[in-house]
Amino acid sequence: MSKPLNIAIEDIIYYIKLSCQMPSILNAIATQKIMAETVEKVGIIIELEELQQAADNLRFANKLLRAEDTWDWLEKHHLSLDDFEEIAKTNILSTKLAKHLFAEKVEPYFYARQFEYYGAATYEVILDDEDLALELFYALQEGEISFQEIARQYIENPEIRRAGGYQGIRHRADFRPEIAAAVFAATPPQILKPIVTPKGVHIIAVEEIIKPELNEQLHLQIMGDFFNNWLQQQIANLEIVTKLPNNSLSSQNLPKPA
Repeated sequence: MSKPLNIAIEDIIYYIKLSCQMPSILNAIATQKIMAETVEKVGIIIELEELQQAADNLRFANKLLRAEDTWDWLEKHHLSLDDFEEIAKTNILSTKLAKHLFAEKVEPYFYARQFEYYGAATYEVILDDEDLALELFYALQEGEISFQEIARQYIENPEIRRAGGYQGIRHRADFRPEIAAAVFAATPPQILKPIVTPKGVHIIAVEEIIKPELNEQLHLQIMGDFFNNWLQQQIANLEIVTKLPNNSLSSQNLPKPA
């Protein structure tokens, strides 16, 4: 028979404090309160069908395919059915609130900053020797060697080496500024002349420049960025006051200035 171990609420709070998680938890609590107050203020309501869909999404996200799975999950996380419904409700309210506040701002923002969302499919090899990089660049220009051969010889990471130096599709913000300028000025397919950065000497093959489209995924991403920035601004304007066990009254301003 397992030996019982009693853990009190004070033990949990004490652990949270010692593990330095208190600021992030206070931040999360403040976020919930801000959303609840704003939802009530603007009059957002949830239809029964929306709540049911949010609950189904929550079950799917946590792989709760059977009733037993749901009960086990609730027990593991010390939740009741009412708590489960509250989580689903919070999820749908945050989505509806984000749409209410920022849905109409997404399209003009996207078209004003469309250049930031261009993607580039690139291959890259980073060397330490600029002379060697130039030599390989000119050999590529003359067709004396392929990019894949260079990747096999000079890339140490086995996964990237096997992929021939492929970096995936990246956006302007994912590159250093000096590299981004060259990549997005390229006419694919094109090998860029070696670029020197503090990281080394980059030989980059630009395979494709991908023009952005404001699809549903990108729309949600931009709206989510607006919403998260708004929440952070709201929290920055708060003084979060806490009363903790065995503690005198304390206050924290979140987030702390850098």
